[in-house]
Amino acid sequence: MAIRIIDFNNKYTQSFYDLNIEWLKTFFYVEPYDQEVLSKPDKYIIDKGGFIFFAMKVNKVVGTVALMPTEESGILELTKMAVLPEERGQKIGQQLLQHCIDFGKAQNLKGLLLYSSTKLENAIYLYRKYGFKELELEKNSPYVRSDIKMLLEL
Repeated sequence: MAIRIIDFNNKYTQSFYDLNIEWLKTFFYVEPYDQEVLSKPDKYIIDKGGFIFFAMKVNKVVGTVALMPTEESGILELTKMAVLPEERGQKIGQQLLQHCIDFGKAQNLKGLLLYSSTKLENAIYLYRKYGFKELELEKNSPYVRSDIKMLLEL
């Protein structure tokens, strides 16, 4: 069944929250910062010039990803990517990642930045495959769980 990727729509705000909370609870834990951003994505992402995309299978949200502005102009943070547990392993995450890369190029962005954890070996492998390069992780990283920072220059 084909996956369509659509732009943010308020009617899917709860899906954005639920997908990400499930993912965080499965692999890590929910930090207060996550709770705040995920419960108000319009305030913390959309209104600040960011973007949220949804992977749709027919009319059901099966995955999501966000691009949040950073302090550096032209660089967006790739964040809040999650796929329904029963839909994992079908390359939906790769489709979301490719959509963000294509979107970034179309917007003439300088690059996509991400924070992750080396515990997520498959994700790190995927990021490297798509051309992300490791950067030095700052001491005051926005996420406690992060131990790797990567950048894809567009």
